Amino acid sequence: MKPRHVFLLLFCLGISFSLQAQEVVQKAQPILGELPQKTEDVFLPEVPGVKVEVWVDSLTIPWSLRFLPNGDALVAQRPGSILRIPSGENNPTPYLEVPGSVHEVDAGLMGLAVHPNFETNHWIYIMHAYRNDENQLLSKVVRLNDLGSRAVVDKVILDNIPAYAIHLGGRIAFGPDGMLYIGTGDMSQPFVAQDVENLASKILRITEEGEIPSDNPFPGSPVYSYGHRVVQGFAWDPDTGAFFNSEHGPSGAEVEGSVRYRDEINMVKKGGNHGWPIVVGAPGMGTYVDPKVSWNKAAVPPAGMTFYKGDLFVASLGGQALIRIVFDKENDYEVEKVERWFSYAPSKGIYGRMRDVTVGPDGNLYVTTSNTDGRAALRIHDDKILKLTFE
Repeated sequence: MKPRHVFLLLFCLGISFSLQAQEVVQKAQPILGELPQKTEDVFLPEVPGVKVEVWVDSLTIPWSLRFLPNGDALVAQRPGSILRIPSGENNPTPYLEVPGSVHEVDAGLMGLAVHPNFETNHWIYIMHAYRNDENQLLSKVVRLNDLGSRAVVDKVILDNIPAYAIHLGGRIAFGPDGMLYIGTGDMSQPFVAQDVENLASKILRITEEGEIPSDNPFPGSPVYSYGHRVVQGFAWDPDTGAFFNSEHGPSGAEVEGSVRYRDEINMVKKGGNHGWPIVVGAPGMGTYVDPKVSWNKAAVPPAGMTFYKGDLFVASLGGQALIRIVFDKENDYEVEKVERWFSYAPSKGIYGRMRDVTVGPDGNLYVTTSNTDGRAALRIHDDKILKLTFE
């Protein structure tokens, strides 16, 4: 029997992970599905009707960008600092050096989320890596209390999230239900994605106080969905409430069956198994949730994303683009168009790697670059926040 057949049999029979099972999983070849979209990507180095200007520059690996109700912006930089940009200005000021934050390769200060009732409670949430007393690398979600020009740590919301120097996820966001969603990664151990008792390689859902909602799909667990590889972005369609995540595909490692690419955009299903590492792409197997978009020709790695003017905009790292996805929402979000803005070929973009995208209080899009992380050629005054004005 082939390794991948053994792999599937173990899950079908509900056998718990033993050391032998883990060895099979790590050597298994994922089932390769088709691309779910029926359209080719269109490259647009220049986008008609869109003006791009540098709003802020000289940042260091900006990971998350969010705006406060008064128009101020907060930028979480992966080395461990948060900057505040006062409304109407473009000069960042120090806001917080996150206590205990550890920066190792992809690990560091990552997600940042503003509480929906910020004007009342002044709460901000962050996710960062740290080392415990046993020198083990972990992640945690921490709540901050905004004091205006600075912030202080209020409390730890969720601790002991498995972490690694790579593949650890890190995105957090409040959903329209008021719950906090947390994206994690597989830490280069693919088998953990199918273990619902492990917080790695999942989308987690908790309350503002870190409690487990009673309507979570797995009683007593923060796990909302599983079978994800590395979760990097969240977005909810304001028209329908549909929930999407971005996810990095395999990089060709032997532990991943030497499969490459297959980055994904998923419409997340509550309690759903999104397939990793059993399947990649869209094989149409009812047990697993197929992605809405997948790429198989070159690395795209999608990151932060947001809905804007009805379409999904996704920051692409290795693809060096801002990706616009147009859906047919009347037909179960079938993809009508995929555009790669500010890019003229795979992995060749005008502004380099892009990490996050969000809508500003002025109604414009703001995009962060990610070239100071050592994985792209530096442009002058990197990293930047780009302001996109639609004429």
